[in-house]
Formats: sequence, C-alpha cells, structure tokens
Amino acid sequence: MTIPTTTAATITLAEAMEFAWTEADLLDHAVYEEWLALWTDDARYIVPIEPGVTDFENAVNYAYDDHEMRKKRVDRLLSGQSVSASPVARTVRSLSRFRLLHADEASCELRCAQIITEYRRGRERTYTGDVTYRLVRGPTGLQIARKVVWLINSTEALGGIGYIL
Repeated sequence: MTIPTTTAATITLAEAMEFAWTEADLLDHAVYEEWLALWTDDARYIVPIEPGVTDFENAVNYAYDDHEMRKKRVDRLLSGQSVSASPVARTVRSLSRFRLLHADEASCELRCAQIITEYRRGRERTYTGDVTYRLVRGPTGLQIARKVVWLINSTEALGGIGYIL
C-alpha cells in the first residue's frame, strides 16, 4: 500500500498580499518581536541607494540587514536612545499594486507599491517606493527570505528615518 503524499498548493496572490499587509500593520503598531519572527534566519532586509542595482552585497545601501542587524535596529527603536527615533514617529503604511512575479509551492516573489506617511514633531513626511518580497513557505506559514525597499528618491538627501521601512 502506498501512502499518498500531500503537496502544498502554489502560494497565491491573496496569501502573499495578506502577509504583506500583516507585516505593514506590525511595523505601524511597533509590534517588533512579532515582526522579527516573520523572517527566515538567513533573510536580508535591503534599502538600496542606487536604482536598479542587483548586487546588493557590493553596493552602498541605506540598509543591508541580516538577522542580527534587524534585531539591533529594533533594539535601538525600543531603547529610546536613537536620536533619529526621538520622539517616536507615528507611521501609516499603504500597500497597493500587488503583482506576483513568481510563485510555486515553496516560494514566491511579490512586488507592490508602498507609501509611508510619518508624523513626527508636528509635521508629516511621505516616503514612496516599490517593495519586492521573496517569501518562502515555512512550517508555520509564509516567512520573508528577502525584502527590498526601492525608494523613488533614494539618490536624494533623505531626512533621518527613525523607523523600519
């Protein structure tokens, strides 16, 4: 007798979108421990400076974070000792224009637009960009294997961003 094997279904656009919205909600509400748990151990969080660069490791980036750097970034935000995060900014992220670039049972690549509105020290600032996620199906659901935030004004002088994009 053979035991049938079950295969996971291809990751859907709806599943990937729900994951991205959850991540945005966690960041906007400073639920950082849950946010850190969304990542694989070897994942990278990348905010490149140069538009179109693909060799992130050999480029200058605003962020090129592995697990330890993501944790340190969160620790600085929570400690109140980060000058760029004092006072703490309130943020609202809006994600739209979702497109599944690749998907199978194990992973997918999702691209979307992101607008972050920040309110801090009596003023609002907006950061806009494309976000590309590489998501993998883990034992407890989707996880981030890589997140790249392509700011549309990345080559210009940016104000102190005291939160995670």
